[in-house]
Amino acid sequence: MKDSAVLLIDCPDQKGLVARVSSLLYARGANILHADQHQDHELGLFFMRVEFALNGSADGEPVGSAPGFDLEAFQSEFASLAAQLGMRWKLTASARRPRVALFCSQYLHCMADLLYRWRAGELDCEIPLIVSNHREVETLAAFYGIPFEHVAVAAANRAEAEARQLELLGARGIELVVLARYMQILSPGFVSRYPASIINVHHSFLPAFTGARPYHAAHARGVKLIGATSHYVTEILDDGPIIEQDVARISHRDQVEDLVARGRDLERIVLSRAVRWHLDRRILCYGNKTVVFD
Repeated sequence: MKDSAVLLIDCPDQKGLVARVSSLLYARGANILHADQHQDHELGLFFMRVEFALNGSADGEPVGSAPGFDLEAFQSEFASLAAQLGMRWKLTASARRPRVALFCSQYLHCMADLLYRWRAGELDCEIPLIVSNHREVETLAAFYGIPFEHVAVAAANRAEAEARQLELLGARGIELVVLARYMQILSPGFVSRYPASIINVHHSFLPAFTGARPYHAAHARGVKLIGATSHYVTEILDDGPIIEQDVARISHRDQVEDLVARGRDLERIVLSRAVRWHLDRRILCYGNKTVVFD
């Protein structure tokens, strides 16, 4: 629903949190559309996602019939409550479309899938930039009318290449970076500029088989399941908070090429889900884990 807002909360768990939040929304005349919560009892933490209408009422009146919800006034009032309860929180209007940059190298299956889903309306965002250290994706970018930037990366020019990439991201107001099989390791400095805002897809069921050739390692180990993982990027390679995973069963008859082919489908699925959930404001990170709300 475009005429809505999403409130994400995490804080120390305590009695009355749901009542305090919902009461404040009710007092402001909000119509709650969806609400979900989670408690980590071991750590004593509480997580909540609330989506509420900015127009219309809870009495069944059509959207546009009730006075508009004053989001700025609510934000100011909620800040006071959040301070009392030690909350980390984020409030976003659903109509606001995040600006996303897509990075890839030579493999284009994830990039093609994301662009198709974006054009079909499944990914509610703007994509003003595609970046690659190869030129294979240039034709695909032109087909979708998205500006393409080729930034070659080598050991000798890695710092200069990242400086150029960050310049491009800053000039276009990028809020989320998606690594759609971008086969370069980002520096800690780059990652620190986009905390919990760089999504990668790894062609393995993490934490198993990290690194650049997981299908070869999985084949050598004789596994019966292969997987793919989407996760937020941190300074430690392939160790960020996991967002989504999926698996496929294989057998002794499958060779490395079979694993790669079957794995591509998994990679497309887990990456597109992760990106969509991030855009829908359904993910909260804590520690090295995520809460992904329904």
